[in-house]
Amino acid sequence: MEPAIQGVTARRTVHRSPESRVAAPRSAASESDDWWRSAVFYQIYIRSFLDSDGDGVGDLGGIRDRLGYLALLGVDGLWITPFYPSPMADHGYDVADPRGVDPLFGDLATFDALIREAHEQGLRITVDLVPNHTSDQHAWFREALQSAPGSPARQRYYFRDGRGTEGSEPPNNWQSTFGGPAWTRVADGQWYLHLFAPEQPDLNWANPEVVTDFERTMRFWLDRGVDGFRLDVAHGLAKSADLPDMPDPEDAGGVMDEVEERDPRFDQDDVHELHRMIRRVLDSYPGRVAVGEVWVSDDERLARYVRPDELHLAFNFRLLEAGWDASQLRSAIDDSLAAMHSVGAPTTWVLANHDRPRHVTRYGDGELGRLRARAAALVQFALPGVAFVYNGDELGLPNVDLPDDALQDPVWERSGHTDRGRDGERVPLPWSGEKAPYDFTSGSRTWLPMPDSWADLTVEAELENPDSMLSLYRRVLDLRSKYANPPKDTLEWYGAPEGCLAFRRGNGLICALNASATDVPLPPGEVLLASGRLSGTDEARMLPPDTAVWLA
Repeated sequence: MEPAIQGVTARRTVHRSPESRVAAPRSAASESDDWWRSAVFYQIYIRSFLDSDGDGVGDLGGIRDRLGYLALLGVDGLWITPFYPSPMADHGYDVADPRGVDPLFGDLATFDALIREAHEQGLRITVDLVPNHTSDQHAWFREALQSAPGSPARQRYYFRDGRGTEGSEPPNNWQSTFGGPAWTRVADGQWYLHLFAPEQPDLNWANPEVVTDFERTMRFWLDRGVDGFRLDVAHGLAKSADLPDMPDPEDAGGVMDEVEERDPRFDQDDVHELHRMIRRVLDSYPGRVAVGEVWVSDDERLARYVRPDELHLAFNFRLLEAGWDASQLRSAIDDSLAAMHSVGAPTTWVLANHDRPRHVTRYGDGELGRLRARAAALVQFALPGVAFVYNGDELGLPNVDLPDDALQDPVWERSGHTDRGRDGERVPLPWSGEKAPYDFTSGSRTWLPMPDSWADLTVEAELENPDSMLSLYRRVLDLRSKYANPPKDTLEWYGAPEGCLAFRRGNGLICALNASATDVPLPPGEVLLASGRLSGTDEARMLPPDTAVWLA
């Protein structure tokens, strides 16, 4: 597979300012403990990045094979989704052993080699931890099922007696975010809580054993050299002791949808003491970072998660949720910066991830969606703080409309086939060639089918095309390291025509976006990069619709 992508594994040469450079080995003298404050992270959905052993599923070996590509792209760190032993009921987010590697993805020796080689390339490694729940095949849960009600084994989870005649109804009206009740009954009549699939029982973080075991898990991976963690469902670890009913269970929402501002399933005040414990562990390993997945709509409550003694970063989904509208985008930026500024934390910027439709599709699909996605990338990378790229963003991949019989997301079954789930944004990456599987695997099949229309969207094809999305990402990430990370993260808004926005960073970088339907005058300055072709003359340059530009 390697010869098909000449140059993909070549190491980049990027000249960065001392303030923004990320050192290669962590032990280097030039290392800064707060490297993460302006980093660009690349999310690897491991099943879909690259398959190294021909079984059609991406793995750790595939990541090792493409570290050169990731360095060439210009990112600073990686976030790798779960690769731990798992029955795969939720594709790895149902963890049976948080301190191991599932044979589907490799082994600990491969992981250790990945860490070592990534650091040699100047890339940091963060890994996904899943503290809210375990797999139903975890040793603890198997023990709980074999133990009596009220036993210590059951206290690690949420086992409760039911309501109604002979306890035949669930303990409360909570709904699973995957659809259906959040409770499943076991043989002795008790019920257990699962905010996601029944195969993912929620842990009881009020139990000291749970806290102690999670600290052990963190230290296990930190001692192996990881640079930090992404914490799944970080806002869901604490539950009210009395587990009160939801005000409106019919409005429970889908996967990670924000529902009631005070949804009793999430964002309980006691969660912050748990994050302080996590921070204390990380503080004993200088230079490491914790990023929380926090779906909280209230800015003040979101900011609590990144107070100085809690998590370092919290995912901010405002850009991801904003429509293609300048006023919505500006509000998302203003609100996000204000929330994080209130506690002295950097803001994070996300356009897509493995739980949300790809932004090419969200912005209109086809050429329109790609044009807007190119412009959105310039806006995202011009903003102060931390940026996250979902694998395939840099290729401009759209969502794929998969046939019913190919869908694997548990949401599809749990919703009674009314919600197609998240498989459409998880289709494997195309690397080279004219037809599926595009050198993603040496085998003939991939875990999700790949479309026949992606020949122009492969890494190989886009590396050779200076106008491709990949070429744009490489240029903007190179420029970002030089222009978009001044020591003081300032942002000043400019006046802009209706349907447009423009802002200036502290070092003079200007970013302008035209989200309107007509050409508008370009702000004065030297054009560094444009997401599309500019119009007009040299004397009267114009910014076309759905286009963004960087100027100095």
